[in-house]
Amino acid sequence: MNFARTSGIVLIAGLAAVVALPGCSASGEDTPTAETGDQRSAQAIFREAENQLQTNPAEAAATFGEIERLYPFSQLAKRAMVMSAFASYQAGQYSDARAAAQRYLSLYPADDDAAYAQYLVALTYYDRITDVGRDQSMTRKALDALNTVTQRYPASEFARDAALKIDLARNHLAGKEMMVGRYYLKRGHYVAAVNRFRRVVDEYETTSQTPEALHRLVEANLAMGLEREAIAAAAVLGENFPGSTWYADSYELLTGREVIPDDDDGGFLGTVYRRVIQGKWL
Repeated sequence: MNFARTSGIVLIAGLAAVVALPGCSASGEDTPTAETGDQRSAQAIFREAENQLQTNPAEAAATFGEIERLYPFSQLAKRAMVMSAFASYQAGQYSDARAAAQRYLSLYPADDDAAYAQYLVALTYYDRITDVGRDQSMTRKALDALNTVTQRYPASEFARDAALKIDLARNHLAGKEMMVGRYYLKRGHYVAAVNRFRRVVDEYETTSQTPEALHRLVEANLAMGLEREAIAAAAVLGENFPGSTWYADSYELLTGREVIPDDDDGGFLGTVYRRVIQGKWL
């Protein structure tokens, strides 16, 4: 189930109680501030937009916007701003959804619906993430916006889902680095390849791309004759991912080239890890 859609339904249900409340002309709820000839109440426009949301979210977004225009000082205008963002998102109008959500955040950063608005901003980027073979600017923007959700609204119901999406976005960016690194490695551009694989290990160490990145560092460093660096990468791989096929490949590569002994069952690499990586010489 799409989390955004579920959250939107919950939000709509919460707003239904507000719509049912009687208007108060003294507060501007029932008196349009613009001379348009439209005498519908804010509640009536809101109900119309809710009905449109089921069949035509783009039209619903515009109708929610009418409340902002006609009743800018009403309580429903604030909520209609969030609903306009949600409706635009449902319609695939990501720029409009983001603009409405960001406008809400600039006006009501501490409001109850602020976390949802920030989550919508993140989704407008996240839903446009492309495969690793293409530009990843949307992935980076999604990651920034998702981090804002977890950092600014950690107790919100959206923080957990944002955290899951952060992991996926980071893995996506790591995958992009790996793709480029493999390209350089295959063509013998070893320094450029090492830089890409190192970035995965240093910046995306918790992703699923890390074991392969370490193995590719073994390959690239051996190709340049940098045996100590290759051994160090293999030692880290063996310590953190001892059961992976990438470690098995690295171990076979190093023993096959007689860079390390082939009869100690990984003990040599364990010693390297303790001494070189951890600095434990005793």
